[in-house]
Amino acid sequence: MRKNLKDSTLVERYINGEDKALEVLIDRHNHRIYGYIYSKVRDKEVTDDIFQDTFVKVIRTIKKGSYNEHGKFLPWVMQIAHNLTMDYFRRMKKLAIFENTDDFCILSILGDNDLDIETRIIKEQIHEDLIGLLDGLDHDQREVLTMRIYRRMSYQEICKETGVGINTALGRMRYAILNLRKMIKANGIILTSD
Repeated sequence: MRKNLKDSTLVERYINGEDKALEVLIDRHNHRIYGYIYSKVRDKEVTDDIFQDTFVKVIRTIKKGSYNEHGKFLPWVMQIAHNLTMDYFRRMKKLAIFENTDDFCILSILGDNDLDIETRIIKEQIHEDLIGLLDGLDHDQREVLTMRIYRRMSYQEICKETGVGINTALGRMRYAILNLRKMIKANGIILTSD
């Protein structure tokens, strides 16, 4: 694929099924987007996650047919990255409320096993049900999901370990989640302890 094509042409080609077009777009703009996110959060791991989440959102939006920013791909992606970065800071602000003080220690709540034994049992059952469903996934999908969720690997690390491109890794994760949802619905599993 020619790397001198316009962003809008590459987006059109991606919409029409040329996965390589998205890889060209990511390669073209990754330094600028990654640099922007890093300049705000100043943490490599957080930057990796927000960067990856940005392109997951880009892919989902394009695949749903909701992309309509013709000729303005980079500003659109930068806006997504900005919004996800702000979401990160909002979450961190909420978490900061629960800092330890002399009067309060969050571990005293988290570590109290007698607090709600029923909820703990239900959560364990949900976890067991989900683990059982993983066997129903395609090997590649299960591998990416396990690396991302249970081993907490970034998509870059997953690509390096599996030898596939970012688009392939993101696609496998997307299909793993979609297939899990179908299996959860088919098996009547309820994923809440409420």
